[in-house]
Amino acid sequence: MSASAPWPAPYARRPVDATVTVPGSKSLTNRYLVLAALAEGTSRLRAPLHSRDSALMVDALRTLGATVTEVAGDGEFGPDLEVTPIPRDSMSDLGEVAVDCGLAGTVMRFVPPLAALSRGEIAFDGDAHARVRPMGAVIDALEGLGVPVSSRGGGRPASLPFTVHGTGSVPGGHVVVDASGSSQFVSALLLAGARFDKGLHLEHLGRPVPSLDHIAMTVDVLRGVGVEVDDSEPNHWIVKPGAIRAFDVRIEQDLSNAGPFLAAALATRGTVRIPNWPEHTTQVGDAWREILPRLGADATLDGGTLTVRGGQRITGAELADTSELAPTVAALCALAETPSRLTGIAHLRGHETDRLAALVAEITRLGGDAEETADGLVIRPARLHGGVVRTYADHRMATAGAVWGLAVPGVEVEDIGTTSKTIPEFPQMWARMLGDSAEWEPSGDAPAPDETVKAP
Repeated sequence: MSASAPWPAPYARRPVDATVTVPGSKSLTNRYLVLAALAEGTSRLRAPLHSRDSALMVDALRTLGATVTEVAGDGEFGPDLEVTPIPRDSMSDLGEVAVDCGLAGTVMRFVPPLAALSRGEIAFDGDAHARVRPMGAVIDALEGLGVPVSSRGGGRPASLPFTVHGTGSVPGGHVVVDASGSSQFVSALLLAGARFDKGLHLEHLGRPVPSLDHIAMTVDVLRGVGVEVDDSEPNHWIVKPGAIRAFDVRIEQDLSNAGPFLAAALATRGTVRIPNWPEHTTQVGDAWREILPRLGADATLDGGTLTVRGGQRITGAELADTSELAPTVAALCALAETPSRLTGIAHLRGHETDRLAALVAEITRLGGDAEETADGLVIRPARLHGGVVRTYADHRMATAGAVWGLAVPGVEVEDIGTTSKTIPEFPQMWARMLGDSAEWEPSGDAPAPDETVKAP
């Protein structure tokens, strides 16, 4: 759907009662794709994510010489992926090539260290919003490891666009970076570190690294393919040089993307079930089991199915380090009957958009009461009204608007198509989840029924 045609968010007239499965994890899919491109043999990703972010990663790896083939599988959302790694000889002679990063942080940060293992001029660029996302730590690290990186004008870049001047190998060794802007800076270097001549000793120096769970995920997948990683000392990660074992892995569904669907249970006082929820996982989205009860829901994991039941009201809470879950959390807090404070999320200012500013702007646009703090948000109870929610090319702003639409008549979402970044089927999945419990009401003055969940 085009940005010029806002999506009328369905408005729930009664509690939702649904079972939902979501596509594969973007974080796991793109990490495994990178490792498959560096592995010792052909690897297979079962039930991976198929979205704009994963497609950009596939295209980037093909540009560097990997072969990625779709093969029939049993995944609900698309075929499996079979990856033949980048041949060592082709890594030494790429010439001049270009990588389109789109708005994918995993592509703009994970792929340059792979490009550094090639011989050639590998140019990186992306969407307009991508050009303001911080890249300095990855570029600093590559230069510290002896890999030249330049802007189009020949100067030293701190963001897209830039060019990696690959010499065919990376010596590796000890390098110090400030990764306080994003955990992806650390993951990017760890993923390729085993292929550096001397491995990698990465040291972080600066404010605390946000979203440490994502680094733990990277370490876990590395160890799963035979890479030795020592993370026993805080702010130090040591990767030994060595082979990356080929693998056959099933990708967990994206627990972060399950969030808006689970939020529907709270927004409508209904029930949403997510089957195949992993008992043990490194995904940050597993935190929904702790977060949603703080907001008034009941959440139980039984027999591999997570069931969330909304309470009689949404209650505000003080929550720390909600990371990429914060937009959905904030959407629920804007519907709550008591104040909320979200802390430890200053790094969201450097995500697909400045998410803190965007959330304040859109909550306020709908009549809510929210303000930024140094490291988060304060959201106070206020009655919301309909309006068009701007998305800023950010998929999580789009899904936040969908959550508001359940409880507030007349909400429309600008460019719902931005959800294709990580969950292309979102509008259809949202409609299926709601079934006949919702009606489509474009912007207007339709009164809210008594049973609608909204702030006083």
